[in-house]
Amino acid sequence: MDKISKTKEEWKKLLPEEVYKITREKETEHPFTGKYNKFYEEGMYKCSNCGNILFESGTKFDSGSGWPSFWEKATPGSVEFHEDTSLGMVRTEVICKKCGAHLGHIFDDGPKPTGLRYCINSASLDFEKRK
Repeated sequence: MDKISKTKEEWKKLLPEEVYKITREKETEHPFTGKYNKFYEEGMYKCSNCGNILFESGTKFDSGSGWPSFWEKATPGSVEFHEDTSLGMVRTEVICKKCGAHLGHIFDDGPKPTGLRYCINSASLDFEKRK
């Protein structure tokens, strides 16, 4: 996978302000406000910054958390993980492997078969409906 590298200024010009703040400055959208929280069409969820395929609709579930949640990523190399010690907590941040966009966090309280919950900001996602 070819990685995408842009300056902050380049990303600011390309992305809507909310998307920039969430994906590049690691902010979080308010729970239950994202467009994909209660969205269940069939298709692929892609990175809103670069189009990298991140999650498939078949792995999406309602976690009750207020953010889109998935129990598995689309491919083994679609995301990477970083330790996040902000806000006085230790969490695992989920990052787009192609462009470095902040997507959300991963927790170990998800459903079977993985037991994982990828808790993802809607602003970090675009959706492509299955044809």
